Amino acid sequence: MTNTASRSGLELRTRISSDGALDLWLEEVPVSEPGPDEVVIRIEAAPLNPSDIILLLGPADLSTMKAGGTSTRPTLTASVPVSALAGLAARLDQALPAGNEGAGVVVSAGANARHLLGRTVAARSPLGMYAEYRTVAASACMALPAGTTAEQGASAFINPLTALGMVETMRREGHTALVHTAAASNLGQMLNRLCMADGIPLVNIVRSQAQAGMLRDMGAKHVLVSTSPTFNEELVAALGETGATLAFDAIGGGTMAETILAAMEAVAIGKAGSYSRYGSPIHKQVYIYGVLDAGPTQINRKFGMAWGIGGWLMTWFVEKIGVDAARKLRDRIAAELTTTFASRYSARITLAEALSPDTIRAYSRRATGEKFLLVPGKRSAGRGISADHAAE
Repeated sequence: MTNTASRSGLELRTRISSDGALDLWLEEVPVSEPGPDEVVIRIEAAPLNPSDIILLLGPADLSTMKAGGTSTRPTLTASVPVSALAGLAARLDQALPAGNEGAGVVVSAGANARHLLGRTVAARSPLGMYAEYRTVAASACMALPAGTTAEQGASAFINPLTALGMVETMRREGHTALVHTAAASNLGQMLNRLCMADGIPLVNIVRSQAQAGMLRDMGAKHVLVSTSPTFNEELVAALGETGATLAFDAIGGGTMAETILAAMEAVAIGKAGSYSRYGSPIHKQVYIYGVLDAGPTQINRKFGMAWGIGGWLMTWFVEKIGVDAARKLRDRIAAELTTTFASRYSARITLAEALSPDTIRAYSRRATGEKFLLVPGKRSAGRGISADHAAE
C-alpha cells in the first residue's frame, strides 16, 4: 500500500446558510488511508452533471454572485431567496462535497483491493469527486479497459446507467418503445445510440431544428421539434408508427407530460374497435426524471383512466434491480465506453475555475452541447474558461 499519511489535496465545498447565503470554496484536506476494501484515487476528470450543478448552486440568485479569495484558492458567494430556504432545511449550514462521479488513477489500495493499484478507474462516491484525491470503496470503482483514459471514463456511471435503466424499465414494465424529451443532450445522444444498437424504436423530442438535425445525422429516425406548429400531429404519427407507451421526461414542469399522454391515448383510441367511456385500457406511462422546468407539472386529464405519471431516479432503480442485474449493466458500459456510452465535453476547467462567476454562468445554463469537465489535478492562476479548454 502506498503511503498517503502526509498527502493532502483540495476539494470543492458548497454550503447554504440559514441566513440565505451560498458559499463555494476550496478546502485543503488530508487524504485518509484506505481501509482493507478501499482505494485512494488521484482524480483526473469529473463531469459537471445537471444533478451536480443543482447541489453546487441550489436556488441561488446568480445575479448576486461575488468572487473572493485568491486566484488559486477562490471563493464565491451569492444570495439564496428566503422563500427557498424551507425546502433546503436538510442541507442548511452544512459544508457539502460535490460531484457524483469521476475517474483517475488508484495511488493507494487496501489489502483486499491491491489488484486496482495503478489502474485507471471510474468511480461514484457520496463524498464527492470534485477533489484532487478521494478515498472510496473498491466496490464503487469500475476498472477501465486498457488504453481508456480518465476523461473517457469520467462519465461512466450517471448517464450510461440512466440510459440503460430507461431501457431496462421499458422491458420490465412490458413496453416496446420509448419517448425521450430534451433528447439532444449528452444523455439523449447516448440513449439514441443504445436504442439503435438494440433495435428499440425511440421517439426523440427536441427544442430546435438544429438539435433535430444533429440527431438525424446520428441516425435517429423519429425526431420531433416541440416548437413546431405541427408538433402534436407529428407526435401522434410517430407514436402510431413506434407503438411507444412509455416516456422519460427531462423537462418536468409545464404541459409536456400531458401532451405525450394525450397523443398516446389518441393512437390507442384510433386502434380501438369500440367506444369506451373510460378510454383505452392500454397503460400509458410518463416518468419525470429531470427538472429543466422547475415549475408545476400541469395535467389536464384527457387520456382515459389507464395512465400514470411518476418520478424516476437512476440510483434507486439500480438499487431495486439488485447486485447481479446492476453488474451486468456496468459490464456493458465498460465494454462500450468509447462507443455507445461515449461522452463529449465542450470545456475543461480546473477546481479554481469552477468558482469563477463567468464560468458558473456558462455551466449553469445546462445548455445542450455544453457539458463541462472538471480536471482537478490541474491548478491554474487564471479564472474562467482557459484558452486550452476549447470546445470539441
